[in-house]
Amino acid sequence: MGCASSKRSKRTPGYEEPTVLAAETPFTVNEVEALHELYKKLSNSIIADGLIHKEEFQLALFRNRNRRNLFADRIFDLFDIKRNGVIDFEEFVRSLSVFHPNAPVADKIAFAFRLYDLRQTGFIEREELKEMVLALLHESELVLSEDVVETIVDKTFSEADTKGDGKIDPEEWKEFVSKYPSLIKNMTLPYLKDITLAFPSFVVGSDIEDSEF
Repeated sequence: MGCASSKRSKRTPGYEEPTVLAAETPFTVNEVEALHELYKKLSNSIIADGLIHKEEFQLALFRNRNRRNLFADRIFDLFDIKRNGVIDFEEFVRSLSVFHPNAPVADKIAFAFRLYDLRQTGFIEREELKEMVLALLHESELVLSEDVVETIVDKTFSEADTKGDGKIDPEEWKEFVSKYPSLIKNMTLPYLKDITLAFPSFVVGSDIEDSEF
């Protein structure tokens, strides 16, 4: 067993024993092992080096490695914990665990905050919110006038920025999400309890209604 694990670790960068990852994430040992099979498929889809590159991530999400997408870019950056431009197995499992149905809601809220904090300042600013709304509209192929977009952004931002200081901090974000839980509904992927070789899509849903973008 130890010999097999040793061989596997040489093939998979960032490999950790399933028992270790299962103890530190909501995944079971069997789920981690299934994720390892999925990881091997993804990490060798374009460049056969056992690491997930951004192009492979894009391909997995959109079946198109050249398609630019703000959500995919941000999620790739957040998965890339070591900030070295690739995702290894440990990063893949630990990052993906926040989408597990059994992951703490607080972790999902925090991950979503970092997703919207495009410039990594520790706050969500109005322009960042607008960029995400525009990206969401683009993904859902909805066409709204500039005036309507500005209204959505203004209404959302003014409601979330309860301190009125021109930025949304983590505490304000937490309060806002408690009022509009649909904001993090895509932070839970139910089928992570039943892992298959189909890579889950992280693209935020197309429900844009009032402040529930």
